[in-house]
Amino acid sequence: MSKPTFSVIIPLYNKECEIEGTIRSVLSQTRLPDEIVVVDDGSTDRSAGIVQRIDSPLIRLVAQPNAGECAARNRAIAEARGEYLALIDADDEWEPGFLAEIEAMIGEFPGCGLYCTGFSVVSHDGLFPARGLDRRGVVGNFFRDSAHRYIAIPSASCIPREVIDTVGGFPEGMKMAGDLYMWIKIARRYRVCYSPERLARYSKVASNRSATSYTPERTAYSFEELYDPAAPEEEREFIARAALGKALIQSVKGGTEEARRAARVFGWTKVYRRTLRKVRLLNLLPVRWRGPLLDLYNAVAWRLARKGL
Repeated sequence: MSKPTFSVIIPLYNKECEIEGTIRSVLSQTRLPDEIVVVDDGSTDRSAGIVQRIDSPLIRLVAQPNAGECAARNRAIAEARGEYLALIDADDEWEPGFLAEIEAMIGEFPGCGLYCTGFSVVSHDGLFPARGLDRRGVVGNFFRDSAHRYIAIPSASCIPREVIDTVGGFPEGMKMAGDLYMWIKIARRYRVCYSPERLARYSKVASNRSATSYTPERTAYSFEELYDPAAPEEEREFIARAALGKALIQSVKGGTEEARRAARVFGWTKVYRRTLRKVRLLNLLPVRWRGPLLDLYNAVAWRLARKGL
């Protein structure tokens, strides 16, 4: 059996402080990728120049006018040559064994639509483990098992190219939660494979986080159109979680009508009542109060989670 070929997919927009560390972590893999495709999505800082200065024949830098993270991922996927597409955001990093573990899982559990590992969270307080699954292998039910755990995030995931050819690419124009939209499309048709080894580092402290630069979306894609009332309950609840989590940020940034619509459409949720209540509460407040209040809540929740509470 021939070894799988890997293309690393990096969408890049104004990450001059982080992109070199991200690429260095890819170049430090014990199993090197076959190529690294970086799509500069109209950066206005020195990000592209920093990539160009990194001396490696594996790197290909492609430039395009700003079109959003999903469009940049899709462009990188279109440019890539590998059988497997390993995703990483331009402000996150891999541990040295990430690609080796993905390759091992592909060999042991072939035919899955998504291969993922555990990850750690980089915060101002240090490095902390994200709550994932305990067992390595094919996930029993992605939607059910994702309810209160992390199974897939972009920077710890790898997608076979044939899966993209089947389900389509990331939802262009969707500025937030495009990854969750993609996981739903994949998990509806394919098995998902997971390793509890924490082999990626997700940064909460990087510059230019998407949540801080949110502007209203112009896209044909939404969780509402993805929702199927005849689907199993766990799938419907996962979609509600994604839509309501997105609505929180929309509300904070002044998207009151968008958030109100999400709360109305997904108001039936049983599992995510707390998120629903937060959306409804924020929408009642002046916009200038919403961000500080949500930040305070998240800070307290983060500290409690670190303590296991």
